[in-house]
Amino acid sequence: MIIRRWSAAALCGALAALMTGALPATASAEPTREKEPPKVQLVIDASGSMKAKDIDGQSRMAAAQQAFNEVIDAMPEEVHLGIRTLGANYPGQDLAKGCVDSEQLYPVGPVDRTEAKAAVATLRPVGWTPIGYALRGAVEDLGTGEGMRRIVLITDGEDSCGQPDPCDVARELAAQGTQLTIDTLGLTPADAKVRDQLSCIAEATGGTYTAVQDTEQLGERLKQLVDRTAEKPLENPTGVTGAADCAGAPLLGTGVYSDRAEFGEHRWYRVQVAPGREVRASVSVAADRPVDRDYGVLLRALDEDGHELVRGSEAGHGRTDVVSTGLRYPSAAEEEQTVCLEVGTSFSAPESVQRTPGMPVELTVDLAAAPDAHVDAAAYGLARGWVPLALLTVTGLLAGLLWGFIRRAF
Repeated sequence: MIIRRWSAAALCGALAALMTGALPATASAEPTREKEPPKVQLVIDASGSMKAKDIDGQSRMAAAQQAFNEVIDAMPEEVHLGIRTLGANYPGQDLAKGCVDSEQLYPVGPVDRTEAKAAVATLRPVGWTPIGYALRGAVEDLGTGEGMRRIVLITDGEDSCGQPDPCDVARELAAQGTQLTIDTLGLTPADAKVRDQLSCIAEATGGTYTAVQDTEQLGERLKQLVDRTAEKPLENPTGVTGAADCAGAPLLGTGVYSDRAEFGEHRWYRVQVAPGREVRASVSVAADRPVDRDYGVLLRALDEDGHELVRGSEAGHGRTDVVSTGLRYPSAAEEEQTVCLEVGTSFSAPESVQRTPGMPVELTVDLAAAPDAHVDAAAYGLARGWVPLALLTVTGLLAGLLWGFIRRAF
């Protein structure tokens, strides 16, 4: 009973201490500025070719409408949704009219599921495919701001108007430096022209292209992209350009940085590490275009003389969106030390895949307090050697004898 009472008291004291230390003081909390909600604009192709019945025995338009309804039902509350059409209204042969046939079907904002579904249900495939014109309209629908913005284009064909060229439009948007990503979903199987154009649009903004095979895949991919829009980054990355060697590399502090690297390119960065500090770094590379089956990413920390200190690497095969790796290096130097970070990739792709701009790279750097080298290793894990083993054996024997005495006495 004595042991049980002591254990209960100790547990209560520990819980009280944890609660006291864990609860923040309300008076010291700083007010947080409300951020803009993430926005996603779904752009649906309603051109005449969407009548084709080659997706699970139903028309391409019916498959898209079914996927839209599933996404609307699963829409995260914090995401604002909009829907824009292309080719939904003009069935004639006048090029000038057909190439401006794009309208906002549902305004970007909080989702009224009944209204959004009713709007999608009215669509009938009739017109042209003015993709470039529709993308510009979609950007205007989303507006400006600091929040994440995503356009998801669902189409079964390439742009039928030529001007504005959708790839050029996507590059213009990427050059503006806004937080905008365009993802493309192709409903035409094995069409090289459509695949190349939709890949080009996605690549320009760091988005992804997916060739859809059936209704289930279309619905799942749409949900993934919408959910990704709702993911809130820890902080906005700072743009940086890595160098070809450590000597000319940019100096980084604690933070998140974005860059672009072409296939097989090595990029260098530098950090200054004070005594008693530790570098914690990670890198993620987005495979934003069709790549070959095997790939990898390498992150190395080296000193100024080129000696490797530590490395992290990751490799895989098949389709992936992001591949990441990381490392930790505690500095043992008595003075401030320059550590070089090298990022390399082993991605490759068919000749038809565009190389520029390079693939998105996100590098996270943290300069934290290093573990105390003077603390005995036994404080962090099991001790080693015969002396600790002997002490543990004797301690266990004495504890057993004491426990037997207590049971007989009480």
